Amino acid sequence: MTPPAPRDPVRETILVVDDTPESLRFLTDMLDSAGMTVLIATTGEAAIDLLDHIMPDLILMDAVMPGIGGFETTRRIKRHSHWAHIPVIFMTGLTDSEHVVHALDAGGVDYVRKPIIVEELLARVRVHLANARITQGSQAALDATGRHLMSVDADGRLLWLTPQAESLLRTMAPEWTRDADALPVLLHTPVQRLLADGDRPGHAVRIDMPQTGSTLELVVVTRYRDAETLVRLNDINPEADVARLQSVHALTQREAEVLLWISYGKPNRVISEILSISPRTVNKHLEQIFEKLGVETRSAAAAFAVRTISQ
Repeated sequence: MTPPAPRDPVRETILVVDDTPESLRFLTDMLDSAGMTVLIATTGEAAIDLLDHIMPDLILMDAVMPGIGGFETTRRIKRHSHWAHIPVIFMTGLTDSEHVVHALDAGGVDYVRKPIIVEELLARVRVHLANARITQGSQAALDATGRHLMSVDADGRLLWLTPQAESLLRTMAPEWTRDADALPVLLHTPVQRLLADGDRPGHAVRIDMPQTGSTLELVVVTRYRDAETLVRLNDINPEADVARLQSVHALTQREAEVLLWISYGKPNRVISEILSISPRTVNKHLEQIFEKLGVETRSAAAAFAVRTISQ
């Protein structure tokens, strides 16, 4: 795939997909007057081809077009991991509520009815551009933590994942590619088990990985919106990870063990059960860990551990 072309960092880029010349002229003039850069595609196929070369901030999609149509075009866009984050607003002259449901089911974030009211469309565009910036900023922050995190929808399809999680999954399943929204086969059943149990925070499922001598643990972090669940991936290989933490941070074996399980997101009560020590002893080890690492919180200590283990 050709890397996205550079564009003006100030002007947001809107891709308009419509087969009607009059609509294209109207929308181009309106968006350009609002200070936005406009890209045009007259078919769904042309829109998908264009996305191989440039990444717009938002797509205005005509619902009814020759060829694959707006609904199917949007489904194809949303199935592609590189494009799934782009908000799509449908433009439709259809009035039945059934068509509105189709638009949202296809992956649209909103819809406007034709004939288009300029002020209404611009307001909706600006709201969804702002929401997209917030979402992408949150994801970038998660990427920067070095955590192994992924997000799945209610059916277990992959929505996004951090670079660290992608690297881990490629190690665990070399045949897997990220071009589709499907998870590696080894995760299908475990993810369905997580979701079937109500995807409650802290719930975990483990998978033994004989080829690497480790265990892959999937832990529910939280549930976003109505149907998006954030999952942490823990590559549990205690013996090797403890040795590395000891070596890099001059920790005792027990301190390294406590730090390791903190990095896996385990509370003191669980750590005490795993290591067969009292919660009070876990706290004492934590005090020593904080002092040696020069940190004041368990989240900061966990971040140190994650970076060390991932190196």
